[in-house]
Amino acid sequence: MNLIASILNWKRCNIATLVVLTILVVLNFYGLYTNKFYFTKPDNYIFPLLSLVHFLYLYVIWFKITEDELPDPKMRNLEYALYAVMVVYLFKIYDSSIIIGSISEYQEHVIPSTFLPIGVTILVLYCLLFLLSLLSFWHRKRHIGVYNFENFNDNLNMWQ
Repeated sequence: MNLIASILNWKRCNIATLVVLTILVVLNFYGLYTNKFYFTKPDNYIFPLLSLVHFLYLYVIWFKITEDELPDPKMRNLEYALYAVMVVYLFKIYDSSIIIGSISEYQEHVIPSTFLPIGVTILVLYCLLFLLSLLSFWHRKRHIGVYNFENFNDNLNMWQ
């Protein structure tokens, strides 16, 4: 884990997560079977709205580490919300693999030549996003600290 942490420190991890998340938000509107972007389907807006939780978490991590602050209950609640969003990431990994696996069912139909390359790219990006999220949790624990609120008042020393 230390080798991965030395290559992807918290800044690189946040920037990589930001780039991957932005690419996936754009590709969420892309239709693999038709090779078109669909901005009028309401289902395509679910992932971008849920990704706002992840964008906010990246900002909070960046702010807390650069300002050398302790974790607070709002940050903990935001991380718990991100746990729920990660379940959606797992579903998107499953859904993307099912779509890529369905190429043999539609061989009689005209499938665009971009189906497999973009489909595999989307699948790899979702897997990378999930792993980068886990790495950002590890960086949070290492650089900001654990959530220990039972004796929060005992550990608070304003003169240090």
